[in-house]
Amino acid sequence: MTDRALCVVRAGALTTVQDLGRPGHAHLGVPRSGALDRPAAALVNRLVGNPPDAAVLETTLNGCAVRPRSALTAAVGGAPCRVTVDGRPVAWGAPVHVPAGALLDVGPAVAGVRGYLAVSGGIAVEPVLGSRSTDLLSGLGPAPLTDGAVLPLGTPAGGHACVDVAPQPAPPAELVLRVTPGPRDDWFTPGALRTFTTRAYRVSAASNRIGLRTEGPALERARDGELPSEGMVLGAVQVPPDGRPVVFLADHPTTGGYPVIAVVRTADLSAAAQAAPGTPVRFIAVRRR
Repeated sequence: MTDRALCVVRAGALTTVQDLGRPGHAHLGVPRSGALDRPAAALVNRLVGNPPDAAVLETTLNGCAVRPRSALTAAVGGAPCRVTVDGRPVAWGAPVHVPAGALLDVGPAVAGVRGYLAVSGGIAVEPVLGSRSTDLLSGLGPAPLTDGAVLPLGTPAGGHACVDVAPQPAPPAELVLRVTPGPRDDWFTPGALRTFTTRAYRVSAASNRIGLRTEGPALERARDGELPSEGMVLGAVQVPPDGRPVVFLADHPTTGGYPVIAVVRTADLSAAAQAAPGTPVRFIAVRRR
């Protein structure tokens, strides 16, 4: 029987297993999790012939290196990077054949933050609450990759896509986030609301899968005191005591007590996943639907 597994040779700064996440468990205190750049993860799955819910590897900044125990098809997308098989350059953003025992190296991102590696059959670690995703906040799912780890692979579902290179959006030079004001925008002064939607912020190096933190002008409150903890949603823009907005991403807490000044449109969050520290950020108010 073929030994379908990946051996991790170089785990990288932070490489995790991700799929579509585990929505529907917020009432249990479990975040959605899943790939931060969902379009990029979906694309590499399509390139290798996987179904949309197959698990991939999400890398952070400096990539990873793996060695398959049996031949497979792989594709790398998301943050652009150099990809090699046994030291030989191969295509980024396209299906690539990787022989058994060959070293597949996903290099450091030349732009953006997070890369996605899909292999035919998908990463077949044991699901938890219906998902194979690593959740850094709750600790559910497989641990982040470490050197020497072995990941089981599933059975390929079909042939890979017949393309030379699949187009992908470039990481943002400026991150523009459309926001719907509220539910706690009344906790801030009119001047703070103007500042929020007219002044530029920058992505903080303290950002992670839980939230995109910003650097820039502090937002002044109109009310003192604290809120009782209330439910938090993906894309919520929470304002902690330092006054700098934090955009909640896939591993965000399901409750929080700091006021939420606005909520980012879901369609804009994939770009947030690729915004490197120092990237300018603008919040644009749009009408409630």
